[in-house]
Amino acid sequence: MKSILLKINVTLLGVLAIGLVSCTNLDERVIDEVLGSENADPESALSAAYGQLGDGTFVDHGNVFALQEYSTDEALLPTRGSDWGDGGKWRAMHEFTWDASNDVVKTTWNNLNLGITKSLTAIGSVEKSNIANKTLFLAEAKGLLAYYTYTTLDLFGQAPYRDPSNVNAPIEVRKADTSIDALITEVENIIPDLADIKSQNTHAGRFTKQAAYALLADMYLNRAVLKNKTANTFNFTEKAISGTETDMDKVIQYTSQLINGGKFSLEANYFHNFDINNSDSKEMIFSVVQIKNTNRNSDNDFAYMSTERSQKPSPDNRGTNASCVTPEFYYTWNGNFDDPRFHRYYQYNDGTWFLNDGTDVSVPSTSKVEGTGKPWFHFNRGLQVGQQYGPKILSTGNFDMTTDGRIKVFKLFTEKNTTLAADFTPELNFDKPSESVFTQSQINRGVRVFKFEFDPGYGNNGTSGVDIPLYRLGGIYIMRAEAYFRNGNITGALADINLLRTSRTREALFNNVPGKPLASLDATKLYNEIGYEMYWEMYRRKAMIRFGKFDLAGTAKPASQPYRRIFPIPQATIDASKEFSQNEGY
Repeated sequence: MKSILLKINVTLLGVLAIGLVSCTNLDERVIDEVLGSENADPESALSAAYGQLGDGTFVDHGNVFALQEYSTDEALLPTRGSDWGDGGKWRAMHEFTWDASNDVVKTTWNNLNLGITKSLTAIGSVEKSNIANKTLFLAEAKGLLAYYTYTTLDLFGQAPYRDPSNVNAPIEVRKADTSIDALITEVENIIPDLADIKSQNTHAGRFTKQAAYALLADMYLNRAVLKNKTANTFNFTEKAISGTETDMDKVIQYTSQLINGGKFSLEANYFHNFDINNSDSKEMIFSVVQIKNTNRNSDNDFAYMSTERSQKPSPDNRGTNASCVTPEFYYTWNGNFDDPRFHRYYQYNDGTWFLNDGTDVSVPSTSKVEGTGKPWFHFNRGLQVGQQYGPKILSTGNFDMTTDGRIKVFKLFTEKNTTLAADFTPELNFDKPSESVFTQSQINRGVRVFKFEFDPGYGNNGTSGVDIPLYRLGGIYIMRAEAYFRNGNITGALADINLLRTSRTREALFNNVPGKPLASLDATKLYNEIGYEMYWEMYRRKAMIRFGKFDLAGTAKPASQPYRRIFPIPQATIDASKEFSQNEGY
């Protein structure tokens, strides 16, 4: 079968002809892709569409994460002395100076377009086949197409499409304002053909009915924004596509189906959702299944980027001293630093707690890295602030150990400035407030995010076994709470927020006490609660736009014009294709 590709200049998508060989069993949890042939059998074509989720797109810090998080108060990647200058491409994402030539914007656009292309290839391949699971696989491929397209419309305001049944069909450009309703309808139409999660050998890494419900809730929550991204205000209670209900009614409908369906439940340990073994999380609805050391890419970036170079989970690993949060986001936690989602101490099997406060002398070396068998030092999770402690590496390349075989704990200093303490300060205090640039004597600054577990098995920012949640139950409660709130049902919104707060518990060091409920809820509290639950999950930008926060000035970020709510189409695309026109303002 001839590959069905968007026939756009290779500079536009950054791809050559994509095809697949070798049949992949979609009944297995491991979904690999093999590229090379022009022919695509249906299962391999669908596997490639799934694989693109993990080929940088939703797992690498320089792709969707960069656009959804570095543009917000939850994350920034400053230049740190001699590191992370890179022509200013990272700073631009937070300083709002990106343009159509920015490499981060271009990479994200290209990878999302690859996802669209591979989904269209899968649809065409499945449609022309007579395989046993044709109906199911076709629905899954269409679901993936909708997910990639929705993400592209949200970020760029337009996305390519081509009739997958006709290789000679012209390229169409879907625009967010005129296509969101059709996209919602397409997803609603495939629901009868999708499997319920965990039936027909499906799991959170497959596009199921439950993934469709989550995507529909997300699209309805943001429908008013996509229809007029630069508006001063948004009509969130606009009449839905059909019937008498409003957009927020539909959000409540689809989130309630997930909440009341009996297939998911909240994890008491919030951070288990981001562990190496999080595939068994009871919250996972739709995720990028990361498989270590396989043809399909996976990535350790969400842990690696915030970890200091002197913080070494094993003798073979280190962080890279890059990303942090802004003071604005950190201080939204005032009065909530004891929330179970803010921080969690690690306890070793012998009962030792790593307190990271200068009182630790040593920790057991009984935890071993998969593959190497070397000692594994576990850092705490959540937001890390203040002086940091951990192991040291000897000239032999091994941890400094006690005589009885435990890992010694030391006060840490930054690797690139060995006299500067690794003291993660909430304040950033850039010398030039409009430029996120640190001198070599300032590279310790910024509260770090250790939300995702660092997988030390395959290098520093190599592959990881942490599945990346795209939709999980905590986020579904957050969406329903916001929909209740916008519908005027403050009681319902508060109940959902408090269920989230009190379902999470502290570690045994604090007697597993649950989080504290709120007595009342207003827009500011709701906005902060969204951040507590969803930080660093590629959610913040959309929330900031909905709540009118995105255009405001912040640390190293000027007040911005509404056109910045979407990103430019890369200049290479504009130059290579007459179908696309540049977004307003760029």
